[in-house]
Amino acid sequence: MSSRPRSRPRKPAVVQEDSTLLRWLKQRNITEVECLVPDITGNARGKIIPADKFSHDYGTRLPEGIFATTVTGDSPDDYYELVAPADSDMVLRPDPDTVRMVPWATDPTAQVIHDCYTRNGQPHELAPRNVLRRVLAAYEELGLKPIVAPEVEFFLVQKNTDPDFPLLPPAGRSGRPETARQSYSIDAVNEFDPILDLMYDYCDAMQLDVDTLIHESGAAQLEVNFTHADAMALADQVFLFKRTMREAALRHGVYATFLAKPMENEPGSAMHIHQSLLRIRDGANVFAGDGEGEYSALFMQYLGGLQKYVPMAMAFFAPNVNSYRRLVFGEVSPSNVEWGFDNRTCGLRVPIDSLENSRVESRFAGSDANPYLAMAATLACGLLGIREKLTPTAPVAGNAKAPGYALPRSLGEALDGLEGCEPLQELLGRRFCRAYVSVKRKEYETFFRVISSWEREFLLLNV
Repeated sequence: MSSRPRSRPRKPAVVQEDSTLLRWLKQRNITEVECLVPDITGNARGKIIPADKFSHDYGTRLPEGIFATTVTGDSPDDYYELVAPADSDMVLRPDPDTVRMVPWATDPTAQVIHDCYTRNGQPHELAPRNVLRRVLAAYEELGLKPIVAPEVEFFLVQKNTDPDFPLLPPAGRSGRPETARQSYSIDAVNEFDPILDLMYDYCDAMQLDVDTLIHESGAAQLEVNFTHADAMALADQVFLFKRTMREAALRHGVYATFLAKPMENEPGSAMHIHQSLLRIRDGANVFAGDGEGEYSALFMQYLGGLQKYVPMAMAFFAPNVNSYRRLVFGEVSPSNVEWGFDNRTCGLRVPIDSLENSRVESRFAGSDANPYLAMAATLACGLLGIREKLTPTAPVAGNAKAPGYALPRSLGEALDGLEGCEPLQELLGRRFCRAYVSVKRKEYETFFRVISSWEREFLLLNV
C-alpha cells in the first residue's frame, strides 16, 4: 500500500521524487504531460503542459471549486460555503507511482495522477483520492492493509449524438448487433475483437492489471476483472481504465458507457468490489479462521459493519439518478444487505476459497461510481463494524431477494441517509460529506426540472 504523508513532504523527499519522475519523462522523450485529478464524478480534470515546462515547474494549480461542481457544470447554492470565499487554488503534486504513457497520443505523452494540497501543505479535504487515503490511514493505525479486487461491467453501444434517442447495441464483426442474452459467450466477445485487442494493447502500455474479460448477460455488455492489490492502486487503475476503454471504443466508432442502467430492457452494470484485510506485520489475511471454511471474529465484525452502514453509504455506491434504475428494477442487482456463501442473489457474497483468499464481495456499487469513493465507503463501513464489534445476521442459502427491497430507492433518499450518519461523516470527513451531498442534491434537482418524453406521451392529453 502506498503510504503517502499526510502533510507536505520534507524538501529532500520531494527532490528525490521529482528527479525520479523527471528522469522517467526524459528517458521516454516525453513532449507533453497530462496532469490528472479525479473529480467528484470520477472524471479526469487537470492541465496538459509541455514536458519542458513540467520539468522546470511543479507548481501546478487548480481551483478547489472543481470538487464543488455538478456533472452538468453547475454549482450548488451553498458553493461559497463549501470552498474558500476567494475560490482559491489548490497545490497539485504528482504521485510518481502513477506515471504512465498515453498510448493513444500522437506524440510521446505521459499522464500522472496528482494529489491536491492546501497552500499550507495539508491534504485537501474535498479531493476523492484524499478521502480514500484518510480511510486507509485509519486502517494503518490498526496495523491493517485493505486489499481489493474490482470487477467492472460496461456496455458497448452505437454512437448516440441525440440524447432523445435510446441507446442501441453496436454491430460486431458479423455486421449484426446482439439480440439474445449471451452470458459468458466466447463468440460474443470475439464479435468485438478489434476493440478489445486495442483495449488490451492500451492496458499493457499503461501497466493496468486487467485480469479476465467476460461477456455479461446484456447485449454487448462486458466485464473486466482486476488483479487484487491495495485499494489506492486499484482505484487509480479503474479511474484510468474507464478513460482507456472509452478511447479504444471511439477509435472503432462506438461508445463504451459505464452508465449504471443505459438501456431499458437490458441489465444494469455493476462494479463489484472484493475486499479483504492483511495484517501489515506479517501479511496474514485477518479474515481467515483456523481451518478451511472458517472465518475470524474480525471478519464477522467487518461483515456486520457492511450490513449496518451500506444503506447509509449508498450515495457513494449509487451516485446518480440513473443508478437506482439498476437497483430498484434490476433482476440480478442486490435488494438488501443479506449475505451468503457463494450466493450471487446477496448484496454481500462470500466466495468459497482457500484460507489465504478469504474475502467478501460487495455487489452494491454501479459501474458509474467514483472508484475512490466507492472503495473508501465500503472500507469505512467495514471499519465501523470492527470498531463497534458488530455481529452480522445469519447467512442466506436461498434467494436473498425474497425478503424484499431494503435500500434507498432514489438519490434523494440515499443523501438523506448519508446526512443522518455521523460515524460515516466523521470517518470520511465532514467537510467532504457536506460538499458531496450539496453537489448531488443539485444534480437531483436539475434532473427533476427536465420533462421527459414519457410524460409528454402519456400525460399531456390524458390528465
